[in-house]
Amino acid sequence: MSNPANYRLNSKEVAQATMDWLGKRGVAKEQIGQLVMLLQKDYFKDLTLDECVTNVEAVLSKREVQNAVLTGIQLDMLAEQGQLLPPLQNMIWHDEGLYGCDEVLALSIVNVYGSIGLTNFGYVDKFKPGVLKKLNEKNGKDVHTFLDDIVGAIAASAASRIAHRKQAEREAVEEALGDQT
Repeated sequence: MSNPANYRLNSKEVAQATMDWLGKRGVAKEQIGQLVMLLQKDYFKDLTLDECVTNVEAVLSKREVQNAVLTGIQLDMLAEQGQLLPPLQNMIWHDEGLYGCDEVLALSIVNVYGSIGLTNFGYVDKFKPGVLKKLNEKNGKDVHTFLDDIVGAIAASAASRIAHRKQAEREAVEEALGDQT
């Protein structure tokens, strides 16, 4: 065990590792942004992909999110390498339907952004649109049991962030207009 007094975590390294590992596992911010767009386009007609990606970046800047991403990817990789103890190895390898720890880890991301994030997560988790469909494919070598849920949670959280911010913008405009009368 290391001496806690000597331990210093570099937040920039954690953030960079998060982005690097998402890329190594085949996920780009823009793909997550496309999921956000799918979730929010019907509510905000002027929403752009750039705005969605900006909100994805904001979600990914949170330490709780980075921790979940790095933990989930590590567990997926250990399963690919056959390094987990049985029966956990088989449950994660096969993305066992009754194994819910992958969703629980993803919910740690969604919980940062409230109930809208939760409902959005449920939607993308069920229908697996976009990059989630690719991550959910079973090819006999890649395991994304945790990553598909984590990516869905990031998108759901970014969508929730947009909804909350757009509501605040709308209220600010209404308040400003009310002050003019």
